[in-house]
Amino acid sequence: MTRADAVAAVRNPLAFIAARWTPEPRTVQRAALAALVMSVVIVVTGGAVRLTGSGLGCPTWPQCTDDSLTTTRAMGVHGAIEFGNRMLTYVLCAAVGWAIIAARSHKPRRRSLTRFGWAQFWIVMSNAVLGGIVVLVGLNPYTVAAHFLLSTALITVATLMWQRTRESDTEPRPLVGRAVQQLVWFLVVASVLLIAVGTVVTGAGPHAGDSSEVERIGIDWQSVAKLHAVLAWIVVTLTFALWFVLKAVDAPAGPRHRTRELFLILLGQGVIGYVQYFTHLPELLVGLHMFGSCLVWIGVLRVLLSLRERPASSAGLPGTSAESALSAA
Repeated sequence: MTRADAVAAVRNPLAFIAARWTPEPRTVQRAALAALVMSVVIVVTGGAVRLTGSGLGCPTWPQCTDDSLTTTRAMGVHGAIEFGNRMLTYVLCAAVGWAIIAARSHKPRRRSLTRFGWAQFWIVMSNAVLGGIVVLVGLNPYTVAAHFLLSTALITVATLMWQRTRESDTEPRPLVGRAVQQLVWFLVVASVLLIAVGTVVTGAGPHAGDSSEVERIGIDWQSVAKLHAVLAWIVVTLTFALWFVLKAVDAPAGPRHRTRELFLILLGQGVIGYVQYFTHLPELLVGLHMFGSCLVWIGVLRVLLSLRERPASSAGLPGTSAESALSAA
């Protein structure tokens, strides 16, 4: 490497790498998928921190204690769990970084992919700061809810990027009529409400995240859980109705398959939800329910994105029959 190369690498490392590496389309897709998988993993491990009562295992931030950056033996298993979850943030950053580098190095250059990658990076940074605030305010349930919702935003952007890596940048073409699109948007809105109310159930429920006295949302969690169940049935009903309508109008296979997958995920999530409610919220089932929440939201996004396709362009971009994209972004 010459001195000029070293200077160029320092000034703009992404451009330097892109000038010397052209990843295969499959590599870009795998990088985007890795970022999506890690965005789900960080939600599940964050839930494990709360469900094991380790939320204040590291009582301060950004250090673990006032005197130590890392956990100490005296802090026991709770400190190890909380600190371990913090360390997974670096793994998430590495996955997002790989996605950004792969997207930037793609030939021809696709700015939309790079923007999705950087959007994930800034969401991760924002959520890391918010996670620190959660610790500093003693697991205030409203900040915990915001922490989860921001993680859901990360999953949203990661899913969009993963989808875009498998299709071209051509103008999207609708695969279904406006009435079906409106039905899907009702499904999206209902799913957003379902997730939001779920965070309220969490904030009012018995799993505060630490063995000490932690503030809870001052409402009856069982009443909110019933509202959550009603919203879940609305989402299931809309999904089943969509599945029926897509069959009736002889829609392409993509939307029908994505809707069927979502319906099956919802059934599994519903079973877990009811079992955990009637068994008084055992930690394992609550953790599985959080994982299911991530899968439900990804499934809803995949249904939405399957309503359009971006035919492969002559430039040889990845994706031969893209299942769809929401916009030209």
